[in-house]
Amino acid sequence: MNEVVQLKDIVNLRRETVQPNDSNKKLNFVGLKHIDSGVSTLKHWGDASEVKSVKSRFYPNDVLYGKLRPYLDKAIIAEFAGICSSDLLVFTANSRMIPRFLVYLLHSHTFRSYAVSTSSGITLPRTSWNALGEFTFALPPLAEQHRIVAKLETLFAQLDAAIDSLKKAHTQLQRYRRSILKGAFEGELTKKWRERNSNKPRPTSNSTEFPENWEETTVRKTIKKVSLSGKKLKKGDYELEGKLPVIDQGSSFIGGYTNDEKLKVECELPVIVFGDHTKAIKYVSFDFVGGADGIKVIKSQEMYHPKLFYYFIRAISLPDRGYSRHFQFLEKAKIPIPPFTEQVQIVSEIERHLSVADEIAITITAELKRAERLRQSILKHAFSGKLVPQDLNDEPANVLLEKIRDEKKHQQPKRKKTISKSKTILSAKQILLPLD
Repeated sequence: MNEVVQLKDIVNLRRETVQPNDSNKKLNFVGLKHIDSGVSTLKHWGDASEVKSVKSRFYPNDVLYGKLRPYLDKAIIAEFAGICSSDLLVFTANSRMIPRFLVYLLHSHTFRSYAVSTSSGITLPRTSWNALGEFTFALPPLAEQHRIVAKLETLFAQLDAAIDSLKKAHTQLQRYRRSILKGAFEGELTKKWRERNSNKPRPTSNSTEFPENWEETTVRKTIKKVSLSGKKLKKGDYELEGKLPVIDQGSSFIGGYTNDEKLKVECELPVIVFGDHTKAIKYVSFDFVGGADGIKVIKSQEMYHPKLFYYFIRAISLPDRGYSRHFQFLEKAKIPIPPFTEQVQIVSEIERHLSVADEIAITITAELKRAERLRQSILKHAFSGKLVPQDLNDEPANVLLEKIRDEKKHQQPKRKKTISKSKTILSAKQILLPLD
């Protein structure tokens, strides 16, 4: 039977620190940003030359654990020596525990929930070694730890391969969406449709870049800017809150009140909304409440189908540009003008293709979530003694624990007797002065 122990019984906190200097500049530096959530292997790191303050030292087989925002589930085993952020705790397992067993334990749902419950702070919640050291769990014999780690690594290798395939499929899906939008504005999506309607007269073309019956102009000539106007609202005006969506400058746009400056926007719909300081773009065909200075609104002239105009903006959007720079670029861009009947057909084709992509994306997202649940299920079985068979020849856990305790006794230096402060206060007559 496994013995229940506390983390501090089998793990020590490495407290070695280093000052940034020339001798340390060649060391690798690991910060929280370098560690991916939920993984046990370090894939990224930085250079110690960028370090400006005292950092913690770590060595191969040490385990680095992120105490800041513990819900992010950041814990890895080090494969090289280096220095790390003070937001990472450096753990060393004693001779009775396998480091890889420790790192998997730190990723378990039970430990993560415990770490979150011990954290303090609202914006930047942190846990501490004093709190984490109290975490209790069942310690299996050393031989069983080896079997558990071997089984975990086999299963996780298969799971990681599946996750990589899903992520590649997601990347390919993004490329597919871009290719659909690109093809839409080059005439490819409606090529067969035009062939079926080739008996219709075609206008003279002004461009050789687009199909024969398409015109070309700039976005500036097709755009209509919309001024934000309407009833000003206060945070306490609950009549509209919850009934109309709030569109602000956040990346998702839809949310609750974030400040007191809001408007129930009054304009002709549909419109296209830009986040003033973000990369978000949204097609809006419903009444909404808008941030007074957090968004910009535009719409297309009558010559352009409003939904197609939105898809064109999406097709040429540059992710590294904020609204102001993006809009300067956007106004100068060339935009094709198909006949309006074909514009309607293009919108239909775009949405048909994108709806298929959206369904695949939903499946990929669901499978990624299922993979994460499966990972946690595997860890749960591992730390409840159900992943690998028990072996009666393994050293009993209580014997193992006794050895751990003996080791700790030998490691701890004998404490010197100290006299309480109240007893060390001497009178002037008690102070012996050396004779001249």
